[in-house]
Amino acid sequence: MRNALLEVAANSVASACAAQDGGAGRVELCSALELGGLTPSHATIALVRERLRIPLYVLIRPRAGDFLYNDLDIEVMQRDIETCAALGCDGVVLGVLDAEGQVDMLRCRALIGAAGRMGITFHRAFDLARDLHRALEDVVALGCERVLTSGGQSSAMEGAGLIRELTTQSAGRLSVMPGAGVHADNIVGLAAATGAREFHASAKQQRPSGMRYHVPR
Repeated sequence: MRNALLEVAANSVASACAAQDGGAGRVELCSALELGGLTPSHATIALVRERLRIPLYVLIRPRAGDFLYNDLDIEVMQRDIETCAALGCDGVVLGVLDAEGQVDMLRCRALIGAAGRMGITFHRAFDLARDLHRALEDVVALGCERVLTSGGQSSAMEGAGLIRELTTQSAGRLSVMPGAGVHADNIVGLAAATGAREFHASAKQQRPSGMRYHVPR
């Protein structure tokens, strides 16, 4: 696929470096992938930034669960965004919904304001919005570069039809980036089905522990 870009979600320095070595075009750095991803530590962000030559975006998500955040959550997120800017990150990945399942424009703008010149990806909070077509217009109005989505389904392949609709609706105003269940065996088909040019994958693998001693049970 010419001109397509693969973003890899990495949850450690080692996985970020492996993504770069494997040809990823961008890294989304997070922690706790098993929880859907949380904001990584300051030290992890700093070291990954030192090691990567490709663009680095950092997930801004202070806790697991929903995407309805209070004022203290927003303050934490703003501080994390400021940290990313100070460390030279290329962008951040964020999203806030209100209690009615709509994009919380006020709180999103507060976070985006803290980002300065960094790029903004709106993450899969988008998929939990009440109306994805309306949510897309809100994300465009916020000035985001892209939105990460599975088309409101459990995987991007299942949501491919709606992702294509969103790609058409976006009309080049931002990138609609499929994510969830994206891998080497389906990415070509997903590109054909959606018209997308950027793709998000975790490409994760389990590694056996080097521990020889285990506490008897």
